[in-house]
Amino acid sequence: MTDPGFTPWPAEFVERYVEAGYWGSETLGGLLRGWAARSPGDVALVCGPRRLTYAELDAAADAMAAGFGARGFGPGDHVVVQLPNVAEFVVALFALLRLGAIPVLTMPAHRRAEIVHVAQVSEAVACLVPNRHEGFDHVALAEQVRREVPSVRSVFVRGEPGASVSSVSSVSFGGFEDLADVPVPGARVDDAASAEDVALLLMSGGTTGRPKLIPRTHRDYAYNLRAAAQVCGLTERDVYLAVLPIGHNLPLACPGVLGTLSAGGTAVLAPAPSPDVAFGLVERERVTVSSVVPPLARLWVEAAPQDGRDLSSLDRLMVGGARLDVGTADRVQEVLGVRLIQSLGMAEGLLTQTRPEDPPEIVRSTQGRPMSPADEIRVLDEAGHPVPAGEVGELWTRGPYTLRGYYRAAEYNRLAFDDEGFYRTGDLVRVLPGGHVVVAGRVKEVINRGGENVSATELEEELLGHPAVAAAAVFPLLDDDLGETVCAAVVLRPATPRPPKLKELKAYLRERGLARFKHPDRLLLVDTLPLTGVGKVDKKALAQSAARV
Repeated sequence: MTDPGFTPWPAEFVERYVEAGYWGSETLGGLLRGWAARSPGDVALVCGPRRLTYAELDAAADAMAAGFGARGFGPGDHVVVQLPNVAEFVVALFALLRLGAIPVLTMPAHRRAEIVHVAQVSEAVACLVPNRHEGFDHVALAEQVRREVPSVRSVFVRGEPGASVSSVSSVSFGGFEDLADVPVPGARVDDAASAEDVALLLMSGGTTGRPKLIPRTHRDYAYNLRAAAQVCGLTERDVYLAVLPIGHNLPLACPGVLGTLSAGGTAVLAPAPSPDVAFGLVERERVTVSSVVPPLARLWVEAAPQDGRDLSSLDRLMVGGARLDVGTADRVQEVLGVRLIQSLGMAEGLLTQTRPEDPPEIVRSTQGRPMSPADEIRVLDEAGHPVPAGEVGELWTRGPYTLRGYYRAAEYNRLAFDDEGFYRTGDLVRVLPGGHVVVAGRVKEVINRGGENVSATELEEELLGHPAVAAAAVFPLLDDDLGETVCAAVVLRPATPRPPKLKELKAYLRERGLARFKHPDRLLLVDTLPLTGVGKVDKKALAQSAARV
């Protein structure tokens, strides 16, 4: 189906990728059908005490798809999915894909500011939420979204909706169990999607202002998960542990849950990434592979020697989301006894990874090589010219699984893509003679706080809404644990009776519905914001000032 918000690959690239075998005619919903036929009795998914075989996962997806269909959902409908790591996430994902509906994947940590925005941009018709997660009332949030986004007509709640739903009469709230209550239980649902259709929308990290939506088609995402599984050497004997929220690209398809299923393995969903939870699952399920961000890798390394549980089955650990320092890279391999896979990945597409055959020095100090032979990369200076070999520049890329434009963002796309379809990643890198990429930093106004991207522009805009704030500048500070923390420099309005404390600003941002990980870690009160020679805020000078405090 044609979607005017989607930028397709030019015909010559479609022909090239199909002819090379990167793209096929399969859909993601169809892939599950094939996986179930291949190994129906093998365990596909583990979530707490619940174990679903491939055949059971396939049947559950059909039942839920029939339930959605009976309630009027169909091809082209956008559905915001804000679920934690539970089996219903995976079932609902495949159910919507089979209907030709488009899941809009968000994080449990997102709040009103983010969810309202993506629901408005996508014109979502429904939300899938937990009742409560980590103490937060997602049903109340869903009602806020419904009030502000008229297109949202239904909310489906995992677990009993509870008392918070009883006061809501203007929107259709229902439990997930209701979706399986169809006239013909177990009926097979024919796939309504085509390979070239948009399959799902991922959220960008919000590099400028509000997060962008990233369209992934059935055929490009199918190639993404298949290629990532091959690079990581996944087989039917592997057990993958998803500790990061599976709405993220990394634990979903790089290779993640979907790549594991494509290889015939078992995906285990962890309710939390802490060593106490994760190590228990590694021991119980004999986990062989997992993926984490650098702060979590450090936490695991510190906890493992005192933990005492059997981690001997863990063979590979992928670390991505931010650059891993060499010291931690060495300790990951020494303490955990695993093969390290370093990665540079983005929901927009390009994925680089180290390979098992790479020399130890390459594994410990680089982010690997591009995953696909068809990945094209350029390293350019500020003027758009190629930098000399081995020098630092900005990474631009295009390929069979890298988007050609953000969803319904024509104006921004003119800045983010060149005339040849190369995507401007905002990453500063250098490329070694063997093609391995070393990340050197970021160009864009984004702070990588422990693998979560915080848009400086977005946070500045939110801070300027505070009655005491006249001007604000947000910038990163280096941190041993998180990589970067968020510092906000604030100029107060005249006659402000009392400067707000950091905790008061955080409370204000929480009331505004901004995700907690986007809140500032430090507050710097200044009389004026320093400017560069061309009139821009000098954030380097502010960072130096903050370092002296």
